[in-house]
Amino acid sequence: MQQTIRFIVMTPNEQLRHSLRAMVQTLSGVKIVAEVDEAALLVQASEQFPVDIVLVDLDPTPEGVLPFLSEIVQANPELAVFAVSESTDGPLILQAIRMGVKEFLPNPLDKQTLEDAISRVAVARTEAAVQGSLTTVIGTSGGVGATLLTTSIAVELAAMARGDVTVVDLDYRFGQVATFLDVEPKYSIADLCSSPEQLEPQVIARALAEHGSGVRVLSRPEHLAEADSITAASCTGVFANLLPLNEHVIADGPTRFDSGGRAVLALSDVCLLVVQPVVPCVRNAVRVLASLRDDGFNLDRVRLICNRMGRGSGHLSVDDVTSTLGIPALACLPDDWDTASGAINLGEPLSTFSPKSKIRLAIQEIAQHLHGADAGTDDKEESKQSLIGRIFASS
Repeated sequence: MQQTIRFIVMTPNEQLRHSLRAMVQTLSGVKIVAEVDEAALLVQASEQFPVDIVLVDLDPTPEGVLPFLSEIVQANPELAVFAVSESTDGPLILQAIRMGVKEFLPNPLDKQTLEDAISRVAVARTEAAVQGSLTTVIGTSGGVGATLLTTSIAVELAAMARGDVTVVDLDYRFGQVATFLDVEPKYSIADLCSSPEQLEPQVIARALAEHGSGVRVLSRPEHLAEADSITAASCTGVFANLLPLNEHVIADGPTRFDSGGRAVLALSDVCLLVVQPVVPCVRNAVRVLASLRDDGFNLDRVRLICNRMGRGSGHLSVDDVTSTLGIPALACLPDDWDTASGAINLGEPLSTFSPKSKIRLAIQEIAQHLHGADAGTDDKEESKQSLIGRIFASS
């Protein structure tokens, strides 16, 4: 599975922030999950977000930043801390290194220098526990088919994967993942979010309802009011605990682009954007992509799924949709409402309800793509590539 390197960035320098974001967006497998402009917020941010690297801008007053840098190193000895400064003063560099800084990078940043520094962190983590992949599924309107796609992909992946597969319902108020799979959860994501500091593997296991296919379900809250208690930090903490325990985590959502939704998207390896060939869906898709772009999300991680294609002539074509959105379609699902609605009403996966249907076979191919992108290869030629080349290779 592709290794992902996650960043927290601390700098009051807007120009440096934009420059770093632009560099990271060109590197597959590297994500900025949080940005802060005050050194005093570093420890708090590192506690809220699972990260591998904290990049700290020492300018314009290194003496004011170094104490906080020392604090975060002591609180998180496993973190790789990068320091950035325009200064080439030897005593300053030596002091930072003695405090635990792994890399001292000159500002303005050079992309190759940054990439080489990241690769050294990646090498150091090659023997760490395997981290599962996270796929988020975003529907561009209600009823677009996102939940059916999410649950169907999860079931297909469960048949392919060696490790566990968990599906998470991020529609905290009206999600139907548990209904689509006909399971009755005793606990929900709200229960895990209420005490993230106690998320031992056995606690997580008790919160998951298991489907006959092997898929485990983390359901939305039973009561509407519980949705208000789920914060961005607690939700991110749940995913940080789920990912090492699973080969694949599939999230139905996020359905809102609030801080919690953005935090989950920052963690995701692939985002499936589900669109039907009608103008309102496409317009919403344009807005979603614009929001992702504005938030610094690498759009190379977005995969377009066109659902209910092949309907009457009054609907848009695949070319209409892809040219408007500016991204190609990973898959086009046929318009087979009878099969889809039948599976939904019975709470039965497409793989058992109608295993030879075109819609099931199309979703199976999507799952194969997702699994293949993470499974890696033992091919001798690929093994000759440099580690940094494999880490940053496009999925």
